[in-house]
Amino acid sequence: MINEQIRDREVRLIGENGEQLGIMSAKDAMKLAREAELDLVKVAPMAKPPVCKIIDYGKYRYEMARKEKEARKKQKTIEIKEVRLSPNIDVNDLNTKINNAKKFISKGNKVKITLRFRGREMAHMQDHRHILEDFAKELEDIAVIDKPIKQEGRSLTLFLTEKKQ
Repeated sequence: MINEQIRDREVRLIGENGEQLGIMSAKDAMKLAREAELDLVKVAPMAKPPVCKIIDYGKYRYEMARKEKEARKKQKTIEIKEVRLSPNIDVNDLNTKINNAKKFISKGNKVKITLRFRGREMAHMQDHRHILEDFAKELEDIAVIDKPIKQEGRSLTLFLTEKKQ
């Protein structure tokens, strides 16, 4: 809330240089803000009495937007990368998939390992569970199991994340 939108009886006022001006009526605070040719802005509405500050509102909004943009720039998004396997995968193919998963994990991404079954392979889903277990065992030096092996329709899935040092 700024200027005339502030309807409180009393406010705690902070001056333009950050000094405490004490508790006063909102009208007096508004008068002081007009004399300084600045805006009266409510910065802490839940306090008793509410805290208002004499500042240039346009500059204040610009600073807040800049801080928010800077915070957004620093936050890291974690992607989920998927590695798909089949039950009759060969050793060399499995090693290639393990190397791909290592690259994803080292970049800080989560990895979803999916073991897909087709046709008659569906009858022997539990017999091929060891492929996912071996996959996780190969990566246990850099990754931990985030979500254990779970059956989802025609596939078994496993989630791995980077190990915290």
